Amino acid sequence: MTEIEKKPVVAALVGLGWWGRKMASLVNAGGAKMHFVRAVDPSPDAAAFAAQMGLQYSPVMDEALADPTIEAVVLATPHSLHREQIARVVAAGKHVFCEKPLDLTRVGAETSVALCRKAGLVLGMGHERRFEPPIAEILEAAKSGKLGRLLQIEANFSHDKFLGLDASNWRLKADQAPAGGMTATGIHLTDLAVKLMGPAKDVRVVCENLASNIPQGDTMSAHIRFADGGSAYISATLVTPFISRFAIFGTDGWIEVRDKAHVEAPDGWIITEGWKNKPITVREVSPAEPVRDNLRAFAKAVRGEADYPITGEEMINNIALLEAIVRSSKSGALVEV
Repeated sequence: MTEIEKKPVVAALVGLGWWGRKMASLVNAGGAKMHFVRAVDPSPDAAAFAAQMGLQYSPVMDEALADPTIEAVVLATPHSLHREQIARVVAAGKHVFCEKPLDLTRVGAETSVALCRKAGLVLGMGHERRFEPPIAEILEAAKSGKLGRLLQIEANFSHDKFLGLDASNWRLKADQAPAGGMTATGIHLTDLAVKLMGPAKDVRVVCENLASNIPQGDTMSAHIRFADGGSAYISATLVTPFISRFAIFGTDGWIEVRDKAHVEAPDGWIITEGWKNKPITVREVSPAEPVRDNLRAFAKAVRGEADYPITGEEMINNIALLEAIVRSSKSGALVEV
């Protein structure tokens, strides 16, 4: 291993909101093979947090992009900014890790993936659920054929954390975060569904406002059919106490994973499994830090140690499905992907 391969990737963090601060604290605590030295955020209170973390602060990206020591930029910013910001980062010759969703349209996702690919730069995505140990087990069981023919997915990722937000917050803007909890939590479930089942064929959505004044609706469910067969039921609600459940069913077995706590402060998982001709079992898995592990995988890809495990095609397929879900959420009609 060369000296540069041993060194953590030097990075800038753009966005010091709730999630950006989570990432800053995790990464600079060590173990991510990356280290933040710069922070960017226009908010007046961001400078104090940056100082507390020992980060060079600026309200705009220009200084970070011009800094030759910065190898990668992590975007923890509103979805509507991602495409333009990714283009700027790529133009500066730096690798980019983007929080989810990558974009709100398939065309936008294709544009960003193509830009990074053409420039030979790594594009990482904030889909940390793939890095949760029990979800990684599901992905491996599907890949190895242990589950048999994959038939169906049932998943719910819901919480009520946004009920206390000021109405001006971008997360409560129907044009920036459409279709109930889809861009906040449901996008993680569709990422896993597309990874496991392949590109989606069509989707029908029910999105209602039942218990709040959230403009994009507070209760969303989607029924998805896949091009190669199989289906998924995805639910993402913004007005119920936290729940995160992911279950996959195959001809040779099924696995259900339940989170004991939100990923911002993980507390482990409960796994229930049923395999052909065997009794159902229940076990617990200890806490892990999938957010850090995702960023670590990104850093390893930047260093050329391994390919980043979320492919550009998977990113595009997920956003194509998101775009169809948003369209269906407005009409309730069956929408092709």
